[in-house]
Amino acid sequence: MARVVVDVMLKPEILDPQGQAVQRALPRLGFEGIADVRQGKRFELEVEGPVDEAALARIHEMAETFLANTVIENFTVRVDS
Repeated sequence: MARVVVDVMLKPEILDPQGQAVQRALPRLGFEGIADVRQGKRFELEVEGPVDEAALARIHEMAETFLANTVIENFTVRVDS
């Protein structure tokens, strides 16, 4: 079985309060030098059969209609090797 990964992130212009909270906490925990933090989601899909163009197109459609809110999020689809 092949694994396909869908990463979903808020668009750059969308406020990310969770990422900002993490960014503010890092220096208090001793982690310096981090300029920005953005929080996202990762989906790992185990695919039966070959991951050809048709399978990737179907997964892209799934991500666009179900896994991501494309009004405020961007996503990428890739085969994990």
